[in-house]
Amino acid sequence: MESNTKERILEEALTLFSQNGYAGTSMSDIAGALGITKAALYKHFSAKEEMLDALLQKGEEQYQMKFGSLAHPPKIPESIEELKELSLRQITYTMHAPDVKKYRKLFTIEQFHNERIAEFATMHFLTGLESLYTMIFEKMMKKGTLKQEDPGFLSFEYLTPVTLMIQQCDRQPEWEEKAMERIRRHIDYFLETHAVKPGL
Repeated sequence: MESNTKERILEEALTLFSQNGYAGTSMSDIAGALGITKAALYKHFSAKEEMLDALLQKGEEQYQMKFGSLAHPPKIPESIEELKELSLRQITYTMHAPDVKKYRKLFTIEQFHNERIAEFATMHFLTGLESLYTMIFEKMMKKGTLKQEDPGFLSFEYLTPVTLMIQQCDRQPEWEEKAMERIRRHIDYFLETHAVKPGL
């Protein structure tokens, strides 16, 4: 029962943090949105910072479960088609999963005010996925699926336009159809440029 209550509190806190920012949300705001007293809220979390710690840990666990990590990588694609499928599956999840969108908005709002959130923003917007795809590309090069190039730079080249399109959709959701078309064209162009052609 207590774990369910904690989950409800964290869900509401994430919603308010993503709308108003961490600094712009008080414990009273969270209690009011849940329809409980501040005293009841403090039974589960002693401070707003403890709530943020729990949210960041939860977000990191979700991130690793859905995307993998260097320690627990996803299945390495056996072909260009599998790479495209993996990427589009991750992109679709990132764009539509409600909690992921809320985390991204929270990171965007607070990255200039909170050092810990800034570190998470850098990892989720850039270094985490870049490291993961660097490893994926390196292994695909060893298998002869991708040309022998700098895997780190290829990862940066591959992910940057996708990240920009997702951020554009966060600001203007009506861009989604156009953004997905651009993302697919970008992936197709990237793979056409860097894939090893059969027989070569």
